[in-house]
Amino acid sequence: MTSNIYNPFKTAQIQCEKISSLLELNKSGTNYLSNISREFHLNIPVKMDDGNISVFKGYRVQHNNSLGPFIGGVRFHPQESVDILRAMAMWMTWQCAVMNLPLGGSNGGVICDPHDLSLGEQEKICRGYIRQLADNIGPDKDILAPDIMTSPQHMIWMLDEYEMIFRKKIPGTITGKPVKIGGSLGRKEATGYGVIIALREALSELDIESENTTASVQGFGSVAQNAIQLYNQIGGVVKSVACWDQADQKSYTYFKAEGINLNELQSISDMFGGIEKDKAQDLNYKLLSGEEWLTQNVDILIPAAIENQITKENFETISKSVKIIVEGANGPIDIEAEQNLIEKEITILPDIISNAGGVIANYYEQVQGMSNYYWEKNEVLSKLDLKITNSFNDVMDISKRMKLSLRDSAYLYSINNVHEASVQRGWI
Repeated sequence: MTSNIYNPFKTAQIQCEKISSLLELNKSGTNYLSNISREFHLNIPVKMDDGNISVFKGYRVQHNNSLGPFIGGVRFHPQESVDILRAMAMWMTWQCAVMNLPLGGSNGGVICDPHDLSLGEQEKICRGYIRQLADNIGPDKDILAPDIMTSPQHMIWMLDEYEMIFRKKIPGTITGKPVKIGGSLGRKEATGYGVIIALREALSELDIESENTTASVQGFGSVAQNAIQLYNQIGGVVKSVACWDQADQKSYTYFKAEGINLNELQSISDMFGGIEKDKAQDLNYKLLSGEEWLTQNVDILIPAAIENQITKENFETISKSVKIIVEGANGPIDIEAEQNLIEKEITILPDIISNAGGVIANYYEQVQGMSNYYWEKNEVLSKLDLKITNSFNDVMDISKRMKLSLRDSAYLYSINNVHEASVQRGWI
């Protein structure tokens, strides 16, 4: 791999090593925390609809389980790589720790594009993935959750395969399931709502009224849509949304000066969050290049798509009006860009706080599944709000006391928790 290619795992390791130094951890402790406990590389043979056999590459990466069982998503993506999953697993460990959840971090995925697969082929991939991992996952080992381009349907196929292997009901193994088959109310909204709960707390800290703010969003999947919905409810206006166009294999930004209409765009989008550009133009949306979501004259940017979207190459295009960037995606800002943004006095809400709603809801679903007692939606979302608010306040206190960025403060809190647990267990 050449040095100029972005490697998210290297970024995750650098972040860990930086905070380990602040905590004055010894070399062995730092080395242990900045590396992966174990990973599985899978070949999944699938008989396709045309009768041919295709072999799909799959992975499961498990970082650290000193605080509790692993938990993490399963992605279906044509450009998936093991280094992305290693980073996601490590970031999930820190996210669980900063939210005070009794869980550790994992992540997994399959290199495939669901756009090009029938439902039957996708089901076979799900079941094949579980068959190869069955002995190494479970409610007391590693809990699976939906991620990029996986849905409640994929999750229930996975659970069904797992339960057929072990011949008993074990709903806590898989989260993000359909509500009628052991899923949790509020799970669909959780990640997007968590983004706006974190934003609400930051706006209060900065003494900014939410109804006086505008935003630009990258992504139009579940996270972005639910974030936009709650942001609108607290009075904010989203002026532009950027998303991937499958037909053109590029992204576009959809802009309306008076603000986008969420219901309107949802009515012309597909299940993956792709917007029909011709219909959007008919509805008087201005079609811009995919990068132009960054350049809008707004107060808030919400990158809610994929990693490494704000970089040293494009951060200077960000409008001078931007005051806050809320990371709805994992790792959307690279290290060099972040330092420059902080110098410009832009507040960055780090992913391990702002997109923690998903893992919190996954934990709540697992708890409900294991007890066979399910909560009402308002109870789930109120517990979620309290959890994120408390964690934000803990991290803000560290930031003020130690004069650190919110990301460094969040990492200091979480890495210290994981290190202490690992030491107490005698692992390091």
